[in-house]
Amino acid sequence: MNRRKALLIAVGMLLWAAACSSLATETGPPPAAEPVFPPEIHLEPLVDAGTKITHLAHAGDGSGRLFLVERAGRIRIIENGRLRRQPFLDIVDLVDSASIEQGLLSVAFDPDFAQNGTFYVNHTNLPTEDDTVIARYTVGANPNRADPDSRRQIFFLEQPANNHNGGLLVFGPDGYLYAGLGDGGRGNDPWDNAENLDVLYGKILRLDVRGQETYAIPPDNPFAGEEGARPEIWAYGFRNPWRFSFDPLTGDLYIGDVGEREWEELSFEPGGSPGGSHFGWNTLEGSQCFEPPSNCDREGKVMPIYEYRHGPDGCSITAGHVYRGRSYPELAGTFFFSDFCTGDIWGARRDPAGQWQFEKLLDTDLAVVSFGLDESGELYVLDLEGEVFRLLGGPPG
Repeated sequence: MNRRKALLIAVGMLLWAAACSSLATETGPPPAAEPVFPPEIHLEPLVDAGTKITHLAHAGDGSGRLFLVERAGRIRIIENGRLRRQPFLDIVDLVDSASIEQGLLSVAFDPDFAQNGTFYVNHTNLPTEDDTVIARYTVGANPNRADPDSRRQIFFLEQPANNHNGGLLVFGPDGYLYAGLGDGGRGNDPWDNAENLDVLYGKILRLDVRGQETYAIPPDNPFAGEEGARPEIWAYGFRNPWRFSFDPLTGDLYIGDVGEREWEELSFEPGGSPGGSHFGWNTLEGSQCFEPPSNCDREGKVMPIYEYRHGPDGCSITAGHVYRGRSYPELAGTFFFSDFCTGDIWGARRDPAGQWQFEKLLDTDLAVVSFGLDESGELYVLDLEGEVFRLLGGPPG
């Protein structure tokens, strides 16, 4: 082989290698980073609604839109990083938002929203005040506007006080609607509601709402057909399960139950659970005896995976989500949560041996009222006063 021919072959090989490298970059991501714990995170501002907000959700319809719930009774659309001026839904005249725990509290979109345009809201009610309502709506001719005349009230619960309303609606991986309800309010569960299976207060409900006039009872609900127990109940023994979420990969359920005097708790129910679990309140606050204050009966009650005292770490837990997005592989499998009083953001993760790890990841001065997810599994953090932030991996900058 002469030198000229050898040179041409070498140049060809270099060009071929460069083309392969370019093709690999275009057709697939680089090897994923391994999840790490504790990960580095920071927040980046997205929008500011300029009013109190409670919840953020996506519709799962491929539009990329986010739906921001305002406590006063509106839902607004965030699209391409901008907040649309015209509300998606405006029911201010139906919502009692006089107290900090009242208002329009969440929205949940039917898993087939792209086909049927159906969604559900949870709010405290006017004109009766305080009471909990779940209502169904559908989208009108304009995909960015709900039809106000489509409203159908599917659930109503009279509330004895204006706090501990719960308020979260979430469709589970099984297609059923899960609804969180507090123990009825005031303090110390004065009506002993949370452990009473004959009432709905202090419970997470599991409802079949799809294709129903109001709702039906899923046949495998844990108390279906049991005398003296409400068949809607999925789990019980909660003071105020303000926020909870399912891991979209495993179906595991994470529940943040807001404490009374001293303890905040994060609870866990593994995917595939048959339900019916007792999470302790008000015999227990966290894992600690509450009523009675000592020598209480812990048998048959699910202990929290994490608890913290009121004080420097906070006073009101806000549960978030497990990260399953693609942008930050190092965050995969980490459950994020916060505290409304401190704004600290924490991470929780199970190591390969099955042991839980917990770490404070970020100090903020936010009143973290909720977390949100977009269609890609990326995470958002909501400040009660109206700001929405992206949660990003890595250090600031």
